[in-house]
Amino acid sequence: MQTNTFIDNAKVMAKGQITIPKDVRDVLGVSNGDRVTFIVEGGTVRIVNSAVYAMQMLQKEMTGEAKRVGLRSEDDVMALVKELRNEDKKDEGLN
Repeated sequence: MQTNTFIDNAKVMAKGQITIPKDVRDVLGVSNGDRVTFIVEGGTVRIVNSAVYAMQMLQKEMTGEAKRVGLRSEDDVMALVKELRNEDKKDEGLN
């Protein structure tokens, strides 16, 4: 397994802004207009791709939910989707 371990630095400008070094942007998979999240733990700060971080948090939060509500197979999921779509169609008919 190859790791992306390296040290880079950036200068803090007058308004507290920094430019994220290209090597770091590449590792994070971020480019112009993307957002990053700063995670502060004690005296350490991690910078992560916000979209990736949000997906990881959602996955963590949803862990076990399918089993909890009785979805044990792909067929169960498809049946639930069909049921929800039918409810939406009924609701549209009421308007």
